[in-house]
Amino acid sequence: MENRTEATEFILLGLTSASELQIPLFILISLIYFINVAGNLGMIVLILWDSRLHTPMYCFLANLSLVDIFYSSAVAPTVLAGLLVGNKVVSYNACVAQMFLFAAFVTTEDFLLAAMAFDRYAAVCKPLHYTTTMTPTVCICLTMACYVGGFLNSSIHTGDTFRLSFCGSNVVHHFFCDVPAVMVLSCSDRQVSEMVLVYGASFVICSALLLILISYTFIFITIFKMRSAAGYQKAMSTCVSHFTAVSIFYGTLIFMYLQPSSSHSMDTDKTVSVFYTMVIPMLNPLVYSLRNKEVKSAFKKVVEKTKYSLGF
Repeated sequence: MENRTEATEFILLGLTSASELQIPLFILISLIYFINVAGNLGMIVLILWDSRLHTPMYCFLANLSLVDIFYSSAVAPTVLAGLLVGNKVVSYNACVAQMFLFAAFVTTEDFLLAAMAFDRYAAVCKPLHYTTTMTPTVCICLTMACYVGGFLNSSIHTGDTFRLSFCGSNVVHHFFCDVPAVMVLSCSDRQVSEMVLVYGASFVICSALLLILISYTFIFITIFKMRSAAGYQKAMSTCVSHFTAVSIFYGTLIFMYLQPSSSHSMDTDKTVSVFYTMVIPMLNPLVYSLRNKEVKSAFKKVVEKTKYSLGF
């Protein structure tokens, strides 16, 4: 038996230790977070307000916006508090909660993007059967499955991380309690936990990505067979936004989680993490609104109605 003092709190190193960068970074991240919440909340309200957007595609998009708000909100307040007041200490339970919520909603987004790819496949490749394939019941079941899968995956990785002993350093070389950054602090044998993380993340990411790639293979085959220019443009316009979001999201996830801990550079990880925890959630509503005629049309209607109501 060894005398061990278990950690009761963790110290986050944050984004930078340079005092001259604290305020500029606080302003920048506050702006990004505000645009993120405003953009995604606006997308949800727009979809709820316009009955023309009450379709499976926009049901998934509304949930995607909701998930973006939640998983960025699990991280951003901690980062902003650390930059503004220098409070980088988080309790053990707060670290567990942050890790769990972040992992749950990131995984849910992973599955939602796969569900959206299947929806696009049904719309482009099986247009005559679309209404019978993507019924409201199917849409709700797929959405619920994404959330269940997200929270189940998060429970596995969070539980596996915090079953380890933390009796050494409690300084997390990151700006939030991410699984790899916390796991590396353990004084227990973490070989099995690292394998669970790599293989578990590989299964979740690769299974969703495989479904997306299969869906888009059939979509592109169908599009290239189209003889109508109008049909070709319409099909492409419904897929470009989603394909762009998928490329950005999975590129960062693969870089972060599908590599062994020995090849991790914490400084590089922090830079990439800023991108996928804050920038990607901000970009998603911009990507879908700028490339989508139906969303732009609905937004113009809201603006015109607001002007009319205000007497302009």
